Amino acid sequence: MDHLTVVTHPLVQHKLTLMREAETPTAVFRQLLREISQLLAYEVTRELPMEQKRIETPLAPMDAPVLAGRKLALVSILRAGNGLLDGILELVPSARVGFIGLYRDEKTLQPVEYYFKVPELLGERLVITVDPMLATGNSSAAAVTKLKEAGAKNIRFLCLLAAPEGIARMKEAHPDVPIVTAAVDEKLNEKGYIMPGLGDAGDRMYGTK
Repeated sequence: MDHLTVVTHPLVQHKLTLMREAETPTAVFRQLLREISQLLAYEVTRELPMEQKRIETPLAPMDAPVLAGRKLALVSILRAGNGLLDGILELVPSARVGFIGLYRDEKTLQPVEYYFKVPELLGERLVITVDPMLATGNSSAAAVTKLKEAGAKNIRFLCLLAAPEGIARMKEAHPDVPIVTAAVDEKLNEKGYIMPGLGDAGDRMYGTK
């Protein structure tokens, strides 16, 4: 995979537009995020390793492809990452799940960690880190650093929206981590929010603002 993949599938783009609209209700926003995460999951898991398994169909035996190696790990950057996590788990229910608690200091725009719990044997798994917004990139880069310190070697980052500043920050800090997103927006505003964006993803998911 290249460092950046923008998923331009019509269903992805249509659902993203609905999510951007200010009048979209919280419940609808959550449902759209779940649906779009499943579509994005097809792209981020495209290169999962496969092996052959001998099976019996109703008519004849055959060698058929199945996933190989250890079960992948999904790591959500709390809290908004859980919106993407839930949808992907519906497609890959056997995945191991981890959580990284980070919040952005509104004055410094730097990440502050408050929780870290991930599956074992990260070095033997594909690790998909999920967070709807790649804005400044500081929290995302910090999360990936923590995962590497925990042994992860094969990491991908999945987000709904990305800003050029966040993409550049991630590429500088972790050039080995591919990014999959539905759109790259114009810029960040003075408060570090993606423009035109869709607002605060966590607040819109949970109706907290």
